[in-house]
Amino acid sequence: MNKVKLYDTTLRDGAQSEGISFSVKDKLRILKKLDEFGIDYVEGGWPGSNLKDIDFFKEAKKLSFENTKLVAFTSTRRTNITSEKDRNLKKALEAETPAVAIFGKSWILHVKEVIKTTLEENLSMIYDSIAFLKKNGREVIYDAEHFFDGYKDNEEYALSSLKKAEAAGADWLVLCDTNGGSLAGEIRRIVSRVKKMTKVPLGIHVHNDNGMAIANSLAAVEAGVTQVQGTINGCGERCGNADLCVIIPNLKLKLGVDCLNDEKLRHLREVSRFVNEVANLIPVENQPYVGDSAFAHKGGTHVDAVKKNPRSFEHINPGLVGNRRRILVSELSGKSNILVKARELNLDLTKETPETQEILDRVKNLEYQGYQFEAAEASLELLLKKAMGKYQPFFKLEGFEVKVVNQGGGLLSEATITLRVKGKKEITKAQGDGPVNALDSALRKALEKFFPSLEGMHLTDFKVRVLDAKAGTAAKVRVLIESTDQEVFWSTVGVSENIIEASCEALIDSIEYKLIKEKEKGSLKNPC
Repeated sequence: MNKVKLYDTTLRDGAQSEGISFSVKDKLRILKKLDEFGIDYVEGGWPGSNLKDIDFFKEAKKLSFENTKLVAFTSTRRTNITSEKDRNLKKALEAETPAVAIFGKSWILHVKEVIKTTLEENLSMIYDSIAFLKKNGREVIYDAEHFFDGYKDNEEYALSSLKKAEAAGADWLVLCDTNGGSLAGEIRRIVSRVKKMTKVPLGIHVHNDNGMAIANSLAAVEAGVTQVQGTINGCGERCGNADLCVIIPNLKLKLGVDCLNDEKLRHLREVSRFVNEVANLIPVENQPYVGDSAFAHKGGTHVDAVKKNPRSFEHINPGLVGNRRRILVSELSGKSNILVKARELNLDLTKETPETQEILDRVKNLEYQGYQFEAAEASLELLLKKAMGKYQPFFKLEGFEVKVVNQGGGLLSEATITLRVKGKKEITKAQGDGPVNALDSALRKALEKFFPSLEGMHLTDFKVRVLDAKAGTAAKVRVLIESTDQEVFWSTVGVSENIIEASCEALIDSIEYKLIKEKEKGSLKNPC
């Protein structure tokens, strides 16, 4: 197959996703990351539509790019004016990008009922706008909006809109399934038809309203398109756009299409996580290729098979996309799960070792009580090391008190904690935005003078799950906490009928995990 160009529209189409609002700084950070990753085209936004995008393109002019062409997005000229007088086209030129993406109407319904003009005027708008941009030295990517719906409604008119764009000098003709309702067979058939009537290279831009965006993009490539548009993690309006984090490895590893080199591909998960972090989105755990669960194995028979040959339950080597195999330990685990996890941690366990069955029994008993170690691997590691005698405590919690007081209409949370650290008793108070934040602050305040590395650690996520809603306020709760030290992330768990106690347990595990890792690196000396 021919080389396929990757076109990312996270900063424009993706920004239309419900719950996403990028700042100018956010957009510049993502742009730089996509350039490093090797994306061929990045659509930065619509410079005539809002002040934020005007500022973005102004700042983007100061950047240099290794791999990416920055693209400004706009529409064809308005009805019954010249392109030279059209504000949107002038703003697109002022962005000074090497390429401009411009959309026009392919569907008679839109021509008559949305922009309310004649079929002839719509074709003139397409031709005039593209010719104007070409005259001003831009590479022009023509997005045939609603092309597939337009083709199914009136094949002749939809194709005539493409012929006008080609005649005007468009460098790309991008076929858009804007409503996201087409099926792969339709996409393949229509793209094959268009391929025969034009010499201009084709692209595909599909939405995911029927859950087919990835399949439709791949079908279009098989039918001959050489540019694929999408967004990182599939973000976008309504049900989203085609997910480049799935399309790219499918192109590269399944279809053998040259779209990204092997070294860049190994950064795929990193790019996915980066965009989620900037967008303030929670990663989708079961997202193909890059999700935490993409190569996670839980069932004992699966783990046993993977240990013998990873191909038995993995369709690719997870390292190819920067992911990793995860062996989950839970109430469904067999000894194989425990042994694989122990091997990851360099712990000497075999099926015959007495501790193996003891650990398995303990895990199953704790999960019966409500713990969940598949989502709290740091707590699991501590459990294994304690069971193997490979852990000495750094401190001992002797007690804590948490108060929440309503003072003049505002809530004040204060925690008092008593610890024994290196033979010394520490009693520390701290306030926080809530009881858990106050408890975390008190713990760190007491420990940071003994372990300064804790200053660089902070919580990134806090989740509470009621385990038996029927028990009402007496129900057990499970608290999952995610922490980071700016280099790695780890998760811990606590369970209790009391949410503060469960939170304290997870917080202490989080701190102990950080300290044991520091000790293993040689950064810490003697524990208490």
